[in-house]
Amino acid sequence: MSPVVLVAEELAVTALDLLAEDYEVRHVDGADRAALFAALPAADAVIVRSATTIDAEALECGARLRVVARAGVGLDNVDVPAATARGVLVVNAPTSNIVSAAEHAVALLLTVARHTAAASTALKAGAWRRSAYTGVEVHGKTVGVVGLGRIGVLFAQRMAAFGVRLLAYDPYVQPARAAQLGVHLVSLEDLLRESDFISVHLPRTPETLGLIGEKELNLVRPGVRIVNAARGGLVDERALAEALADGRVAGAGLDVFETEPLTASPLFTLDNVVVTPHLGASTVEAQDKAGLAVARSVRLALRGEFVPDAVNVRAGGPVDEDVRPLLPLAEKLGRVLTAVAGHLAERVTVEVHGAAAGHDVSVLELAVLKGMFAAVVSEPVTYVNAHRLASERGITVSTTSVEAPADLIRVLGALPDGRPISVAALLGAGSRLVEVDGFDLDLPPDGVLVFVTYTDRPGVVGAIGTAFGEAAINIAAMQVARRAAGGEALMALTVDSAVAPELLTRVGELIGASRTATADLRND
Repeated sequence: MSPVVLVAEELAVTALDLLAEDYEVRHVDGADRAALFAALPAADAVIVRSATTIDAEALECGARLRVVARAGVGLDNVDVPAATARGVLVVNAPTSNIVSAAEHAVALLLTVARHTAAASTALKAGAWRRSAYTGVEVHGKTVGVVGLGRIGVLFAQRMAAFGVRLLAYDPYVQPARAAQLGVHLVSLEDLLRESDFISVHLPRTPETLGLIGEKELNLVRPGVRIVNAARGGLVDERALAEALADGRVAGAGLDVFETEPLTASPLFTLDNVVVTPHLGASTVEAQDKAGLAVARSVRLALRGEFVPDAVNVRAGGPVDEDVRPLLPLAEKLGRVLTAVAGHLAERVTVEVHGAAAGHDVSVLELAVLKGMFAAVVSEPVTYVNAHRLASERGITVSTTSVEAPADLIRVLGALPDGRPISVAALLGAGSRLVEVDGFDLDLPPDGVLVFVTYTDRPGVVGAIGTAFGEAAINIAAMQVARRAAGGEALMALTVDSAVAPELLTRVGELIGASRTATADLRND
């Protein structure tokens, strides 16, 4: 039975077609809570936009949910902590609307500067009033950008073409980065005092809510014009209305409001205010990009792969393109570690050697943990709940980078009885498993692997081959590693089908093995 993707709001046709290739796509009106709750129990993924609320109550209905996808940027309507607690991945489309949003902010700024909206309304009503709508040029003015994230940067780049002086306030941006963009970093107070135009480009957080209020609006340069196409509530609407009414602020362009939808406000009565109903992302291109982005993320999530746009995965920040291909291999090493150990390790260290060590590789912890728990716990293991599963079991995990000529990942574990365990693989297009429990090997980390630890002596290879032959399991490859002749040896087999526990037990008894294990590294 194909996984079910529940689409709760309008989605681009290209995105629906992509999802329909592998999944059963169902539709529901997400604004109808009763209908939504009735549809969620069968859903493996749900895709929403802004009108559907996925809160703890909704998540409780979705026992099968593995991913909640927001076809847009904001996540005000998704309870991310509740989803994380349930191991549900939350994804959005963080770059889908950035060009549209930046362009809309520019459009609002120009409209406020030249009174084009009011002049259009008047002319359509039959009034030709040129002198009433004299505006100001943007050229030569100072433009303050509050927030120099993706959209703020795009806005600044576009405003630079108008020949303006650019200031920015963003405590998380380094001056050197701002200088590269031709922007001068200043304090918020200085930006307010010096800017002729101010455009806000910040997320809505407890720290940014009401960032520009009555106190700040008393600092502004008289005649300033303010644009907010980011999030409602960043600019205090009551204080802004008062500043506009008394002339301290010459005009405002607003696309977002503290409460939405909003159809009545003191701001709406002012001629020097231009308002739009949250249109920043409302372009054909942005909607297509958002739909395709979340469709791709849903496909990755339902395949159990890493999702770059996941918002509730503890990955230490954006995952580097050179690190992302290592995730499947790290997960396989976690599977082999637990299989060979026969227990979950209490302490785990992920060592990254070679070129990859120069990047932030902390996300590999999640991949290793995901592999470690895959055959151990009954609940689905994801990048979201891997750390929680480890914490609940008292498992500590860390990552370290090692400067070395070989490109290698090694996973070191300490078992509850103090015994060490290790596995390692060489990186690259032809990655190879090169170490298992201290033994040197050289085999592909693929397929179904069987490991047998025993005392080296004649006849063992033939006995194991016979046992597998009698069980109708084909051996594709075999390697034997030993510490010394007659000492402890490790046999590694690659076989064509899964191995039953009973066969492992029989093989162990047949040759007096100290340990037997199997790890299924086939793609799920």
